[in-house]
This record gives sequence, structure tokens and C-alpha cells, in this order.
Amino acid sequence: MLATLLFSQGTPMILGGDEFGRTQHGNNNAYCQDSDISWFDWNLGEDGNELLEFTKRLIRLRQSYPTLRRSRFLTGQHDETLDVKDVTWINANGQEMKDVNWKDASMKCFGMLLDGRAQKTGIKRRAQDKTVLIVMNSYEGLVDFTFPKPEEGDGWSLLIDTNIPDAASETEFAFGSIYQVTGRSLLAFAIKSA
Repeated sequence: MLATLLFSQGTPMILGGDEFGRTQHGNNNAYCQDSDISWFDWNLGEDGNELLEFTKRLIRLRQSYPTLRRSRFLTGQHDETLDVKDVTWINANGQEMKDVNWKDASMKCFGMLLDGRAQKTGIKRRAQDKTVLIVMNSYEGLVDFTFPKPEEGDGWSLLIDTNIPDAASETEFAFGSIYQVTGRSLLAFAIKSA
């Protein structure tokens, strides 16, 4: 959930304590509670510290890749002047999604290709940011995801796999190769430039 929030466009709204798994035991109106429901326990424990480190990593990635925090609304339309689409939805076979894919209730894994060359301000010109691919799998099992081949770049570099939060980033993958996306996970990759 933290990766979904921090890789979404717009301003992420995080409640203090979310970064280490603090809970209010389901109470959404805990401000008036003077009890352990609203108190912070700063003894995070191993799980809390691991989640905090993971959250820090997500925030660093959001800060490092301007494509993840564009201020323009994504349309998915081809900009003929710049010859680029700001976002392209990719199915698990590495191809652009079609209407039939969106209507397929069994499809539970897809990608969102955020083109770093898309216009990022009101000035009509190409950006020079890195292209990012976010893959989401809501299926409970493994899905073979084929890496798409965008217009530019030499391959994909792993930024994060939520199923392996401490996995080494920068692992590289060729266009057209297959990554086994684990169930209920989110992954992010950046285009590898020559």
C-alpha cells in the first residue's frame, strides 16, 4: 500500500506512524483518545524498523525519479507535436492494453509505463527524465510479465519489488525478457540508458 501511495501522482498523504506500521486499531477518530489507541510507541521493533527502511527507500525513489511526481494530469493520448504518450498501460505479455484487456475480469497483472520524455510543464517541449515502468499484480500467484520495449533505452533496471523489499536494486533486464511477478506485489523499473 505504501508503494502504491508513494508512486501515485499528486501529493501523498501519510499519517504519522504509517511509515512504521502504527495502528489505531481501526479507530478513524482517535484524536480525542488519551490511550494507547492514539499514542505513539517509539519502540518500533524489528518489523517496524524494516517497514521504516522500506518507506525511506520508496521516498528516495520518488525524489530521484521526477516521472513519478509529474504535476500534469496524465491523459494517455499521443501528443503529435512531441510524438510521445505520457502514460501507456501494458498487459502481462508486454503489449499495450486494448479495450478487450480492460474488459477481461481474469486479468489481474498489468503495467503502467510513464514516459520520461512527455511534457512535464505548461511549455510544449519534451522532458528528459527517465522512463519508469510500474507493474501491479493483484493475483495471488506468479505472473510472467514480459518487459515492453519503449522508443528509447537499452533495457530495464529494477528499482523495487515489494515482495522482496531488501532486494538489490539496479538488477538489469533486457527488453522482451520475462520477470516472474509474485502475487499481491508492486514493482518499479527504470529505463536503462546507454
